[in-house]
Amino acid sequence: MKTKKTKHILLVLGVALFWACSTRKDSFVNRNFHAVTTEYNVLFNGDQALTKGVADVNASFIDDFWEILPVERMQLKEEELNPSQSKNPSFERAETKATKAIQKHSMNISGYEKNPQIDEAYLMLGKARYYEHRYFPAMEAFNYILYKYPNSNNAYQAKVWREKVNIRLENEKLAIKNLKKSLKDTKLKGKDLSDINAVLTEAYVKINALDSAVATIKIAKNETKVKEERARYTFILGQLYEKLNYKDSAYAAFQEVIDMKRKSPKSYTLFSHFKQAAQLDYTKTDTLVFLKKWDKMIEDIENKSYLDLLYHQKALFYDANKQFKQAVKFYTKSVKSFSNDKYLAASNYRNISTIYYNQHNFHLAKKYLDSTMIHLNVKHKEYRPLVSKLNVLKEVVKYQDIIKNADSILSISEMTDIEQKNYFRKYIVELKYKDSLKAIVNAQKDALKNTSNINGDDKAMQLPIMMDGDKSTALANKANLTSSNSVSSFNNQSSFYFYNAAVVAQGKLTFQKKWGNISLADNWKFSAKVDATQNNINSNDEVEQPETVEKEESNPAYTTQFYIDKLPKEAKQLADMRIDANDARFKLGELFKESLKENELATMSFEDVLTHKPESKLILPTYYNLYLLYRDVHAEKANFYKQKILTDYPNSRYASILSNGASFSEATADSEFNILYKMMKDGKIREAYNEVGALVKKYDGDELNAKFDVLKAQIDGRLLGINAYKSGLEKVVKDYPKGEESKRAAEILANDIPKVEAMNFGMPSKTFNLVFVTPYPNEVTYKDLWSKLTKYLKDAGNSDYSLSNDIYDLKTNCIVIHGFITEELASATYEYLKLEKDYKIKDRAYIISNEDYKVIQAKKKLEEFISKK
Repeated sequence: MKTKKTKHILLVLGVALFWACSTRKDSFVNRNFHAVTTEYNVLFNGDQALTKGVADVNASFIDDFWEILPVERMQLKEEELNPSQSKNPSFERAETKATKAIQKHSMNISGYEKNPQIDEAYLMLGKARYYEHRYFPAMEAFNYILYKYPNSNNAYQAKVWREKVNIRLENEKLAIKNLKKSLKDTKLKGKDLSDINAVLTEAYVKINALDSAVATIKIAKNETKVKEERARYTFILGQLYEKLNYKDSAYAAFQEVIDMKRKSPKSYTLFSHFKQAAQLDYTKTDTLVFLKKWDKMIEDIENKSYLDLLYHQKALFYDANKQFKQAVKFYTKSVKSFSNDKYLAASNYRNISTIYYNQHNFHLAKKYLDSTMIHLNVKHKEYRPLVSKLNVLKEVVKYQDIIKNADSILSISEMTDIEQKNYFRKYIVELKYKDSLKAIVNAQKDALKNTSNINGDDKAMQLPIMMDGDKSTALANKANLTSSNSVSSFNNQSSFYFYNAAVVAQGKLTFQKKWGNISLADNWKFSAKVDATQNNINSNDEVEQPETVEKEESNPAYTTQFYIDKLPKEAKQLADMRIDANDARFKLGELFKESLKENELATMSFEDVLTHKPESKLILPTYYNLYLLYRDVHAEKANFYKQKILTDYPNSRYASILSNGASFSEATADSEFNILYKMMKDGKIREAYNEVGALVKKYDGDELNAKFDVLKAQIDGRLLGINAYKSGLEKVVKDYPKGEESKRAAEILANDIPKVEAMNFGMPSKTFNLVFVTPYPNEVTYKDLWSKLTKYLKDAGNSDYSLSNDIYDLKTNCIVIHGFITEELASATYEYLKLEKDYKIKDRAYIISNEDYKVIQAKKKLEEFISKK
């Protein structure tokens, strides 16, 4: 009996459970069964996954404190992920759970949802899609809540998240409009009010309405109860004040973050200190107080991960106070702190580059700017200006190296044989000395390594080198031999002087540097002084020094002949070197004047040109540039160069400018060249052809003439063919052997021209053209044909076809339909154009493969092609 009762009870329970599982029956049991199952099973697991996903994003997101922080962190898009990174699976799991809740537990009966948890499922679904950057599906989920559940307690959350989507879709103004409507509800408070204002802040920042953003972020900050959010919003408030240049308000906002202490993440606190410092005038700040504060922060072990920022701040302070040596030291320390902040590293390198640039050390300025570009994001607003500056510095360094190299070789070449030998002997002594230092450093490293192994100490020790003279000290510092405590450690191994190879080598070097190479004899000190005096006398009187130590050297670099053999001997080589150096001086002056606006350096460069006997073509433009540079700062010198131009070059364009009072821009902007160049680029080849010849003659002997000759070669090539282009380039190479235009022309002659010359009729082609040859000018024929062909292409609707009007030569144009895949198709189209009543084209057309058409245009062989048909 009991068994039968149990079976009946189980059967009843099973039937009840079956009816409760139904989503089509609106009863108390069904509603509560699905609501409870949805909340405590499916949505609970989905919420756990979503929470974990958001936490992972917040933990992995790298804030860019150099820009206004976003209110909300987002995971990277799939295309932005590194190979080692993968999408966060938590959001996909949350979406799966939300979808399952909707599919299995939704009770949509007669158009009404009976399960009160389904709006939660849709909210979770929208959030998961949002974090995966699937904005349109997310928008659908949030809109569904607002449409189906307008009275839901999640309605405000849905509105906020919908406007987040709008902001991500760059519909900021729509988001602001909708959020302002939501703010009219006076019942809003707490998290809902905070979230809406935070999102409004994001929208205002996007449209650069920073004043409005300040008002909304204040409300968001005051209403949130989450400590991390409060710290973030307060920091953003400080950044907004900083952008608006409200220094006092910004300082106070950052102080509020600092006062939160451990309630604020360490990154916000330290960057608040950094941002506070940026509001100060460093030149009026108490140096001792400021440095004491930052030194204390550097020593704090909790700040170890932020040493890069702390060192950078000290460097900025020294930089502003013009203590550049200290500034470079701390910028370098910041770089060596191995920061993940790419912009901070770029800023360190950029600031060091600026220091060296202001000191006119362009080699080091270029070197550090190179490093800047490696770390700077190509999309950053500073990237393009810095690239332009770097390109100019590369040119400056190149020309400085040319000048330095040429001047050095020329000055040595002008020495007598004895002077050359004495010069190289001094160089060899320095070279040997440096090589000896390297040997000592290596010996010390080996000795210290052995000592470390014996003592079981893995940390390498270092010995100081005691040397005389600034060069020795510099080299020692460069070798990082600065540890004074290591001497005693090393002596623990052996205290006897001659048992220590490194110390013996150092002693020999010091002795040799002080006394020179002396023979073992009585009174050696006196002999050494006599030899030194004699050497000085010989050096001063330009007499060859006695070769008492002349012997065969194993290293050729230790012999004077090694260097003498490398000197250019021929007069032409030396003359070319002088020409190159003067050309470099002139171009350096132009760079300083036009690109870098360094007028003093430009003046020095141009005057340097005149003192080195320049070629005649450089004299006139150098006079004019000096006139312009002196015009506003030294009237007497400006007038001197003006008179030189008017007297020595009365028929030049510069004389004409000075006589007629033409503006500065007329001479320096190369206006006529620019007009002609634009004319050619706009397709007005024939018009450019008619003018270029006269301009080449007009500027004969001018520094612009090379540019006009290159332009003439291009125009001739376009109208007359490859042979004319080749001849024009050969003329440029011949007439301007040292110019940049000549180098480029030589490259084209060597690489491009042979390829074009090798082109011939009959090469395989993938497409064919229908070519109509029309005389020029003949506006009536051209316009009629062009309009009919344009209409045909529009009617055909084939995007593979295109129409062009190509200049062939001075008297002929080619109107071409491109893109036929076979010759037969081109032929059929031509027949159709002749017979179809809408077109009735009577003009003759030629079917020419694309490759043959290239030959026709490049070599001007249209007549040859037609004659073969």
